[in-house]
Amino acid sequence: MSALAAHGVYWMCICLMMVGLYIVIARDHLVKKIMGLNIFQVSVIMFYVALAKINGATAPILYAHGSGPENPIYSNPLPHVLMLTAIVVGVATTALGLALVVRIQEAYGTVEEDEIVRMDREEPA
Repeated sequence: MSALAAHGVYWMCICLMMVGLYIVIARDHLVKKIMGLNIFQVSVIMFYVALAKINGATAPILYAHGSGPENPIYSNPLPHVLMLTAIVVGVATTALGLALVVRIQEAYGTVEEDEIVRMDREEPA
């Protein structure tokens, strides 16, 4: 049980990833697919941030000579910065996806994927 508790963040990331993937695959509603994609993205971001966190480490800030800790352990800030960039890209992707869903709704009158495919097959070429 201690191994499960010690790696609880990673198990939570895996569960969120599977929930997001299931929603993307199993749902026909386009807005639900976008939300599933967002859940998947959040799980990946949480995974990278959890990997970069070091217990007992501090931010990589250099102190004046003699004023800081003797032999500090620093956390690498690069994964956190990259995940901030991933969040911004995810927000932009979500906005674009929702804008496309609005246009699809205007064109087809529905946002259900199976109905859109059926309408496309029924149209004469």
